[in-house]
Amino acid sequence: MRESSTESRSSVRAMGSPPQIERIFYDGHCGLCHWAVKFVIARDPQGRLFRYAPLQGATFATLVSAERRAELPDSVVVLTDDGRLLIRSDAFIHILRRLGGFWRAMGAIIAAIPRAIRDGVYNFIARVRYRIFGRRPEVCPVTPPELRARFDV
Repeated sequence: MRESSTESRSSVRAMGSPPQIERIFYDGHCGLCHWAVKFVIARDPQGRLFRYAPLQGATFATLVSAERRAELPDSVVVLTDDGRLLIRSDAFIHILRRLGGFWRAMGAIIAAIPRAIRDGVYNFIARVRYRIFGRRPEVCPVTPPELRARFDV
């Protein structure tokens, strides 16, 4: 019997291979989203887990079809290594779990909350984020030169 690609990938990871780099797409104009990207970068200092690109950029337009983009929120979207697009609280839970350690445990705790409640809180924050955290003219957070290679346009 042939293994599925997901099972095959899982068994390879179990043998010590690093996980594939996934993409975090974020609202390039949102101060909270910029903060979230910086938060993840600080916990993934070698850049082994994620790359980053604004939702307003060419990378997002190239990797996600126009039909699918129209269905997505304008805050944070994760493109997983198996091609899934995660949104709202599922995206943040996935990010926390990939960060590992304490953050993996926090992701598990948040995942125990029913999705309707998690996403309700997420949607509320998304609605007020510009008022609280500001709207930025630039689409990429200000980053030191050594981190710029982890960003796509």
